[in-house]
Amino acid sequence: MCRNIKMLFNFDPPVTEEEVRAASLQFVRKISGFNKPSKANEPAFLSAVEEIAQASSRLLHLLETSAPAKSREEEAAKAKARNATRFAG
Repeated sequence: MCRNIKMLFNFDPPVTEEEVRAASLQFVRKISGFNKPSKANEPAFLSAVEEIAQASSRLLHLLETSAPAKSREEEAAKAKARNATRFAG
């Protein structure tokens, strides 16, 4: 499940709120063990997703780097090549 959490810092174009929320959702799913929480646990689950998304957004806005921004297309192509090698055969 955590493989779906992608690095979000230093990309061009910058990360979107939807990407931050998706990563936060994956994180909460992993640590809670719930893919979809019960009605009783849903408020706590959604609250955790929101809190983590807010903290992640703050972190991403505070980070600094002198490295050039990465291209999303190039990174996706690298990941596809890694997967092809990993799952070949």
